[in-house]
Amino acid sequence: MADPLFEKDHAGMRETRIDTSVLADKAVLSLSDLLSENSSVFIKDHGRGALATASFRGSAPSHTQVNWNGIPLNSPMAGMVDFSLIPVFLIDRLSLRHGASSLFDGGGGIGGAIQIDNAAQWERGRGFQYLQGIGSYRTFDELLQAGLGNRTLRSETRIYHNYSRNNYPFENQAVGQLDPLTGKIVHPVQTNDDADFFRYGILQELYFRPGSGHLVSVRYWGQSAGRTIPRPTSYEGPEVSNLNRQQDRDHRVVAQWNHDGAHGIWMVRSGYSLKHLDFQQWSGVSGLGTIPVVSSRSVQQSSFNTVSYRYAPDRRLSLEGKIDLNYHDVSSGDSVTLQGYHQRRPEVAMLLAAGKNFADRLNLRVMLRQDWIGGRWAPFSPYLGFDLRLIRDKELILKGHVARNYHAPSLNDLYWQPGGNPSLKPEQGWTGEAGLEFRHVFKEISGSPRIRTELTAYRSDIRQWIIWTPGFKGYWEPRNVARVRSTGLEYGITVTAGHGDFRYRVNGSYAFTRTINFGDKAIWGEGSYGKQLVYIPLHSGNLLLHLSFRNYFLSWQFNAYSERFTTSSNDLSRRSRLSPYYMNHLSAGRSFRVGRFNLSAEMRIYNLFNESYQTILYRPMPGRHYHLVLMFKI
Repeated sequence: MADPLFEKDHAGMRETRIDTSVLADKAVLSLSDLLSENSSVFIKDHGRGALATASFRGSAPSHTQVNWNGIPLNSPMAGMVDFSLIPVFLIDRLSLRHGASSLFDGGGGIGGAIQIDNAAQWERGRGFQYLQGIGSYRTFDELLQAGLGNRTLRSETRIYHNYSRNNYPFENQAVGQLDPLTGKIVHPVQTNDDADFFRYGILQELYFRPGSGHLVSVRYWGQSAGRTIPRPTSYEGPEVSNLNRQQDRDHRVVAQWNHDGAHGIWMVRSGYSLKHLDFQQWSGVSGLGTIPVVSSRSVQQSSFNTVSYRYAPDRRLSLEGKIDLNYHDVSSGDSVTLQGYHQRRPEVAMLLAAGKNFADRLNLRVMLRQDWIGGRWAPFSPYLGFDLRLIRDKELILKGHVARNYHAPSLNDLYWQPGGNPSLKPEQGWTGEAGLEFRHVFKEISGSPRIRTELTAYRSDIRQWIIWTPGFKGYWEPRNVARVRSTGLEYGITVTAGHGDFRYRVNGSYAFTRTINFGDKAIWGEGSYGKQLVYIPLHSGNLLLHLSFRNYFLSWQFNAYSERFTTSSNDLSRRSRLSPYYMNHLSAGRSFRVGRFNLSAEMRIYNLFNESYQTILYRPMPGRHYHLVLMFKI
């Protein structure tokens, strides 16, 4: 059936697909900015250009699985992804699979999974595009894309460079002095020094169609990124101490063959990832000058191999089998403390899936997943999902699923020196959700508005949740929390319409998230039992309004987050609670066409009302700032 609401391979799944026009509008941003503005995912942002991780449905950063053209981006060391290092410019298609919908793409996505894909633009022929961005705090962006090919062979190349001095002013509310005249505490205005960052890289894609039904693709993504990590706002020591610098160098390549036959599709994929991560910290010592305190270097290598076959004898039935063979090799060490580890971990995953459509009214999906990780069998993970069309010929769908999910400890969780805990147990539990999705075109209204809206309620009960906490030995250590329960609501709406030369698009989302600690009271104490996990907002939402008239366009972006706690007891004291905040961004521009050339200019204003806020304790965020983007396309 052509109705996308009734894809038999997606029964019971909540999936958010980011519109390609949004991807084009946000090309100069990082994926962390895009997700925080256009999805229900909460981004834990350590500052502009700094570490940014995702909390999907109140889960931990490692509970969000991220795949690029089928291979995982999650670090085998830390288990998570730094979204500030992923340029939106490289993305052709972006989708979010919520909760256990992620099981088809891989295990471990207790919160969900994010799929990043590239695709051949066969219809474009030859093409060239250049974007130049100039912004506040000496920020510069250069993005170049070129495509060349015919109906058999195609090449796509993207080259990019981003840099920012990132020296924005902020009011430091972590320190202050008492004004003797007024009796009020005065907070100093400081500058976010030692916070510069850069990122440059290349994405090269090659596509080949040797015959009917065959497609061969090879993609390479290389990137180098560096940043100075600013000291926390609570720091009051000497300027020559606690200086930090991090550099990431990544190489990823993936080759894939697809064969689309009369009733089935074969897919063979192989990928390789190499990451060098260097972290340096220096401090000034009287009489000795600046000496290294930490000099940590790690090398992470991973290979990924997948074979799958999908058999679809008709449009109502599909059967699929898939096997993944992955291998990780991690070496990490500190030349100052002489501590580190070297570990290897093989992984095998097997999945069987079946989808069935009954008379275009009922859709069923069954998945059975079994993983073997590092010599141990992971919990068997079944999935059962359904879609039910409530009214014939109306796009009103009741959907839901129940599934078991799990997440294995990362190599840092097990072996980091000091603090790793080899006796950690894997996280596992059951999750269920149910929701309504509705689509309709109001043809009787001028402009024929098209609406898509979805409301989902979910519950996830996870045992042996892994969390790092300060230990009595003086360093942080991971431990298992006996039980964490996450419940919530997610709502999303998209409305598009147009009349003559006027077009508008409205995207909105809201999330109510309760992630509660039900760990052992003897360990966590009475004050933490039954409380919200740290940094998880109870309420969050965003709204995007985009207007266009002929060659002019205007966008307004609004984001809102409720308070977040920084202690497990949800202490209401001033330094254990981050206040709610509301962000407003405004952009306006115009496009031009001169012969074969397309030109556009856009001015963006971020944090329109100059709000002072934090997403992480003692990490300042910028006030009002500006960005000019110029685009040339042929």
